[in-house]
Amino acid sequence: MTKNQIERLHTARLVGVPVFLAPLLLFAGVVVFLAIGLTLDPREVPSPLIGKPVPDFALPPVEGRALGPASRDLTREVSLVNVFASWCVACKEEHPVFLQLQREGFVPVHGLNHKDRPEDAARWLDTLGDPYTRTGADLDGRVAIDWGVYGVPETFVVDRDGRIAYKFIGPITSDVLEQKLRPLIAKLRAGGAAAESRRGGSQ
Repeated sequence: MTKNQIERLHTARLVGVPVFLAPLLLFAGVVVFLAIGLTLDPREVPSPLIGKPVPDFALPPVEGRALGPASRDLTREVSLVNVFASWCVACKEEHPVFLQLQREGFVPVHGLNHKDRPEDAARWLDTLGDPYTRTGADLDGRVAIDWGVYGVPETFVVDRDGRIAYKFIGPITSDVLEQKLRPLIAKLRAGGAAAESRRGGSQ
């Protein structure tokens, strides 16, 4: 028996595991890890920004719009920040949901137009409708990086203290709106902003 084999045998005995079981336990651990990974929703990736103030930013408006969003605009009321682009197929899928919110006046939605050509962004909004209270042109994507954006679309819920309370990756569907966003917005308005944000329960 070689020196390495003796050391492995000694280590295994120290932890009470027979040598022949070690590979099986390692394999089982890998299987469990993979199984857990398969059950996770890729749209709900934990964000280090949950519970923290929105990044400091100020964007010029998208072509043809009068108002661009800035961090100072995201206080005093609960709001949504939606990262979108005219070249994003999923953004077109979720767009009717934001138009619905605009018609209802339920919550202000601010748009971050991500790495888009100005004329394309303007045409997209003119054609499909503009649901945004303020729409900013993030031409180089730097603001999106500060927000921790992985891709488009992504949507953030911001509480009235200007802290990020929730992040959703992917298109907002009617189910997401009814099951996640509406209850959370109502809770934040009712005074649950600090508790929800500090728990980091939103992802």
